[in-house]
Amino acid sequence: MIQPLSFIHPEAQVAKNVIVDPFSTIDKNVVIGEGTWIGPNVTIMEGARIGKQCKIFPGAVISAVPQDLKFNGEDSLAIIGNNTTIRECVTINRGTSINGETKIGNNCLIMAYSHIAHDCDIGDNVQLNPGCSIAGFVTIGDNSHVGMNASVHQRSMIGKYCVIGAGSFFKGESPDGIVWGGVPSIPIKVNTIGIERSSLSESDKKLLLEVGEQFINSFKSSRNI
Repeated sequence: MIQPLSFIHPEAQVAKNVIVDPFSTIDKNVVIGEGTWIGPNVTIMEGARIGKQCKIFPGAVISAVPQDLKFNGEDSLAIIGNNTTIRECVTINRGTSINGETKIGNNCLIMAYSHIAHDCDIGDNVQLNPGCSIAGFVTIGDNSHVGMNASVHQRSMIGKYCVIGAGSFFKGESPDGIVWGGVPSIPIKVNTIGIERSSLSESDKKLLLEVGEQFINSFKSSRNI
């Protein structure tokens, strides 16, 4: 159901059972999959590719042009997977000519007031808590969580099953399964609970826990902790 007070560009491809609430704007060169709900006052700009069964809450802006001074108007995309929820006032920028796309996986929860910059690659089942700032070219692996008001520096790489603590500033690379915290953030411990609750095989869980402990011990040794 599309409310008459919304605007949908005639070139946009919107599945028949998508709900678009009043005062939302959907631009040209946009594709929205079946069963998705677009709440009121949402802006979806050129280059958005939104999957099935997504929920986009009021005030969100999807696929705005990158906040990058080198951007020169080239075509690019912001791709959002299936069953992903984007809460109030989230901003997601599309890619630049370097990667061509910003990508968010399936079953993600992007909480209110978070920002995902250009050319990011966010995996499946990722949770960004309110107020997160994810800079350009960041990679976040599947099943990772970023805490409230945390910031991730550009070109950082966060592995699977990681946790970035609330209010932290993360810069660099993290192997899978590590909990980070602080400004600047440092590795604190292995994400034992997250790994044990995962759908990984028992052998994979054991390996990930062992590798994580080695990483933590190596860091402590280097710092004489």
